[in-house]
Amino acid sequence: VSGASALSPELVHFFRGAGIPIVEGYGLTETTAPATVNIPGAHRVGTVGLPVAGVTVKIAEDGEILIRGPVVFDGYHGMPKASAEAMEDDFFRTGDIGALDEHGFLRITGRKKDVIITAGGKNVYPTPMEEALRQHRLIEHVVVVGENRPFVGALITLDAEAFTQWALDRELTLTPAEAATDPTVLASIQEAVDQVNAGVSRAESIRRFRILDHPFTEDSGHVTQSQKLKRAQVIEDHAEDVEALYRR
Repeated sequence: VSGASALSPELVHFFRGAGIPIVEGYGLTETTAPATVNIPGAHRVGTVGLPVAGVTVKIAEDGEILIRGPVVFDGYHGMPKASAEAMEDDFFRTGDIGALDEHGFLRITGRKKDVIITAGGKNVYPTPMEEALRQHRLIEHVVVVGENRPFVGALITLDAEAFTQWALDRELTLTPAEAATDPTVLASIQEAVDQVNAGVSRAESIRRFRILDHPFTEDSGHVTQSQKLKRAQVIEDHAEDVEALYRR
């Protein structure tokens, strides 16, 4: 069973090919365990499954996932205002963005707070692009940016272990700073960016990226204890790198 961070469809297929079925579910603390889940006989790769018994899932006009049912909490302790804001009628507002397919399977596409609105008014969901780029051997973390900007860009960190082997295979000796600007490294990352861009509109495509010469870690304050990236903190602490993406 897989939960928490999104599981890549390629990984699901890999394990199924090895004879190890994996089911993916979705829920929040406020839903006291899974609200949806894939089960044997009703399983669709790339989704988090169907609602569990007694649960209703619907999608708001802005794409937010709303959940109603006996699993939903009664409210935050001693916080009546926050409790009221968390509900829309009798549906819990999850803060996640998603969609239901024709058979009722739920697909998660990102967090509502992470949606980027470009200067041209285009809504961009960064999470799917970030997850797709992270499939590349050399990439450890990606933060897609572009709020109130003319186009979408990305900050990228390299996977140190994978990069060491990759460089040895090519007889390259590069420091992290050199790797961030090395033409061979940039070309490899550009291939991954091009593949991701092929699946989105031009307004959503990543026009420029910048490789950083240091990782995002828990010690640096950019990753949580559960290894989730702190997007807002990364953007705040790397404001100069973001600005560099948009300099002529």
